[in-house]
Amino acid sequence: MGILKNLLAIFGVLVILAGLAATPYVLDVKNRFAEFDDKAYETYREMFRKILETGNAAEATVWKAQVSDDLSVEDVDETIKMVANEHNIKNVGELPLYKQVEAMTGKPYRFVKIYMFCNAQTAAMMLDYSDAFAAYLPCRLSLVEDKQGRLWIYTLNMDPMIHGGTPLPPALKAEALKVKEIMLDVLDRGAKGDF
Repeated sequence: MGILKNLLAIFGVLVILAGLAATPYVLDVKNRFAEFDDKAYETYREMFRKILETGNAAEATVWKAQVSDDLSVEDVDETIKMVANEHNIKNVGELPLYKQVEAMTGKPYRFVKIYMFCNAQTAAMMLDYSDAFAAYLPCRLSLVEDKQGRLWIYTLNMDPMIHGGTPLPPALKAEALKVKEIMLDVLDRGAKGDF
């Protein structure tokens, strides 16, 4: 009994010491996080919820919409381009990935096409703020046939970029929110065939 009592006492002391050692770190994180955008906590909470739900970090960093069953690839392709054009966001490239896979393997592959859109002035504002934004450029949207033959549209969740750190300068944040609105509109209307 005396050994168990001593072990529990040692364990208690270790827990207290660990808590004391961690306190400055916890306070530093709390203070630093207080400097972040007002929506940072909500943004990371939602991402973490999706990671726990799916076990897939990529799922937590994208927005997606299932395409209406009555739409063909051609319908969605046309809608994506028309909606982007309506918003005056330039189509700077398309990658028909499925064709590249087929060319390399000699075997048919499910439909996967990546669209790249950009507003050069907004991109320049982002780069002037941080060169790391280059990794987010241009805005990408993917039309993907899943393994069951259903079509989906995916795009990057822009909330961590917009709200995930210290607040963006007001003009840049306003531009980033406009781009977010455009990409969500292309995603939504592309999935519905609404042009």
